[in-house]
Amino acid sequence: MLQVDHLVKEFRQGDNKITPVKDVNFQVETGEFAAIIGKSGSGKSTLLALLGALDQPTKGSIFVDEVDIAKLSAKKLTAYRCADIGFVFQQYNLVPNLTAIENVMLPMEFAGVPKAKRLNRAKSLLDQVGLEDGKQLRRPTRLSGGEQQRVAIARALANKPKLILADEPTGNLDSQTGEHIFGLLHSLTRSEKVTIVAVTHDLSIAGKTDKTFKLVDGILHEEKPQKKS
Repeated sequence: MLQVDHLVKEFRQGDNKITPVKDVNFQVETGEFAAIIGKSGSGKSTLLALLGALDQPTKGSIFVDEVDIAKLSAKKLTAYRCADIGFVFQQYNLVPNLTAIENVMLPMEFAGVPKAKRLNRAKSLLDQVGLEDGKQLRRPTRLSGGEQQRVAIARALANKPKLILADEPTGNLDSQTGEHIFGLLHSLTRSEKVTIVAVTHDLSIAGKTDKTFKLVDGILHEEKPQKKS
């Protein structure tokens, strides 16, 4: 479970105090898929960096399965990012000279997983995200954008994280492929029992996730699903 309490991020810009995240509170249960929507400049990137332990909050708590990552030491934060969190980026961030299956194996290698287990899990994950056998041995440049994003999602799942953070995961995809990727993320919350938070400016996905939050000028509120008439 992800629970965020009274989260604030402030920094100085000259004589001005900037507060891109203002007293944010929300909760996402284990196995839920949540989206945080907002326009550019709304504070989405700052909030994502805080949730991913890439930045420290000024105030507040971020609990992942009852551990407040905002209070972890630098050493423990590094271990947390390696073992308990997976990232999916808009630009995919795949290693270009590695094949799809090698890209998925890479984080497991850093975690010390034996080669045979790395290979088996990587293949299983690529099968699960729908990348067929022949394409698993291709390098990223020989895959479509949607296929590269599937590899990136499989890689994020490699070390069985508790939380996956997706930063504009459909930003470089056409609308149909984007819908398929969101559907895939939704199904993975169930099959892998992982919590997924996707940060996006795409307002069309509101209501298509278990929970949808809207961030406006650093202030977060939950979007309630509309009742069907």
